[in-house]
Amino acid sequence: MAGEAHLTDTTVAKPKDTSFFGHPKGLAILFFTEMWERFSYYGMRGLLVLYLTQHFLFSDEKSSIMYGAYTALVYVMTIIGGTLADRYLGQRKAVTFGAILLCIGHFGMAFEGTGSKEYVVTNGSEIEMVYEGRGDNRMLFMDYDGAERRVTFDLETGDLQVLASADREREPTAEIYTTLARSDFTTRVEQQTLYTNILFLSLAFIIAGVGYLKANISTIVGALYEFDDPRRDSGFSLFYMGINLGSLLSSLTCGIIGIVWGWKYGFGLAGIGMFLGLLVFMWGQKYLDGKAEPPNPEALKKSFLGPINVEMACYLAGLGVIAVSMLLVMNSELIPEWFVGSLGIAIFFGLVGYAFIKLGGTERKRMFAAIYFVLAQIPFWALFEQAGSSLTLFTDRLVDKEMFGWNVPTPVFQFLNAGYIVIFAPLFAWMWISLGKRGLEPSTPVKFAIGVFLAGLGFLSLVGGMGISGTTGMTAVYFIFLIYWVHTMGELMVSPVGLSAVTKMAPARVVGMTMGAWFLYSGLSNFLAGVIARSTGAETIGGQVTNIAEAKATYVSVYSNVGYVAMGIGVIMLLISPIIKNWMSTDVGLVDSVDDELQASGEKPV
Repeated sequence: MAGEAHLTDTTVAKPKDTSFFGHPKGLAILFFTEMWERFSYYGMRGLLVLYLTQHFLFSDEKSSIMYGAYTALVYVMTIIGGTLADRYLGQRKAVTFGAILLCIGHFGMAFEGTGSKEYVVTNGSEIEMVYEGRGDNRMLFMDYDGAERRVTFDLETGDLQVLASADREREPTAEIYTTLARSDFTTRVEQQTLYTNILFLSLAFIIAGVGYLKANISTIVGALYEFDDPRRDSGFSLFYMGINLGSLLSSLTCGIIGIVWGWKYGFGLAGIGMFLGLLVFMWGQKYLDGKAEPPNPEALKKSFLGPINVEMACYLAGLGVIAVSMLLVMNSELIPEWFVGSLGIAIFFGLVGYAFIKLGGTERKRMFAAIYFVLAQIPFWALFEQAGSSLTLFTDRLVDKEMFGWNVPTPVFQFLNAGYIVIFAPLFAWMWISLGKRGLEPSTPVKFAIGVFLAGLGFLSLVGGMGISGTTGMTAVYFIFLIYWVHTMGELMVSPVGLSAVTKMAPARVVGMTMGAWFLYSGLSNFLAGVIARSTGAETIGGQVTNIAEAKATYVSVYSNVGYVAMGIGVIMLLISPIIKNWMSTDVGLVDSVDDELQASGEKPV
């Protein structure tokens, strides 16, 4: 009889879709959509700061804080996109709209114009600087005394050196024709207003696009599985491998093409990647099994304001996001740091107040644990996100990047993070399982503390490399390999651990609010990363550093300070980890077991 009952159950039960490595076919659609979206995002990201400083001739300070504001808004706007999808649009429509915005934004980045012009003003006359090349292949020239001449700078004083000829060798050999002391000239930058505004508008489209797409595509992945489906965690692991694959491929393609052939070609390739992602998603929507549809389709048709219905209002909200984002990125240097800090403090007190007023007992303690992880991510991401700003400029200007006879373009080094994750994430997953069987696996708070400590240690290792190379010497390239490796090990301790802990610790009725806080503080972390990067800014002319010794000393000072501070915070977090573990109560084991599965994903927050 038992056998008959079993036969009856299997007859009526809907067979599981195992078309994609044992997972639903819809996962393949989401995998490739996310892979191409991340290809476009990281391809653009690897070129962005170099593009700002060399093509538009923004200062290091302006470029860094603009980059920080841009990446911060990418996080913050996911809250708006996620909320509109949950309540009105549904994830399918939101992801489609976000992908369209992203395509527009990425292709907009390919409209570069002829670039900004910079003039050297001396003795009452102006001499235009002419530029060739990108990255550290960039060369400066000027027409001086009736002839085109190469321009270089004294490594220690920053004095402008006009060579006797237009020497186009990578290491110029021509004699110095004349020298302009740094105190004897000023510079003036003339930008193309139209193309500068296209840049700001394109970044705003990308911010809005990520806001509508990022959180919602992850939600669809979860919806493909029943709550108790044992394939859920491995499905997320497969999905997040798409992120790293997209990141790795973009660094090796968009980065090289953008530096070697031209900015517009690198950005254009990133746009093509996003367009492929949009095509994949639109073609494969039929395989989502209706899991991403609007919660109330009829409500979307209701009038919101005259002829505008609810669905159209959701799309118009995206245009509002674009407008606000453009203004904030354009004027990022005017955003007061005290305002960002005050916002973070206000949200913290709001979360703590909710825990005290609305919760009690174990629920309150677990909420405190969730709040802890939301806050504790800040020092890690503030340092980790230097990769796209100050660390990119450092690598371009102060690192000997020649490997096997090839001068490696700077953006290529951003593939290291994704490459290390692909290699080490499975090893981490195996290590946690092995240690767990022996009762030696670190608790979630301990893993988090180690991750923050490693963020600081990575920068101190780079400072050590700078010390070895001397005052004006180029830092050996293997120190860039080292800092990315140390930071990736830290990421594997923080990112999957933190997301897992927050979703498990926060009470079910406020998980959405708490995850919103997680993304918001991630955004604040990225803005802080921009502030840190701004402090490393060096004086430049034509996008080139004028004083290598001074620039290097600044990097040593800033990176040493943030490194020691992060390591100190990591030690304090380690000391208080027993308290956090106690707040997590009996669910610690559960959280750690989920961490084991997510570690294999190498999940990135964006």
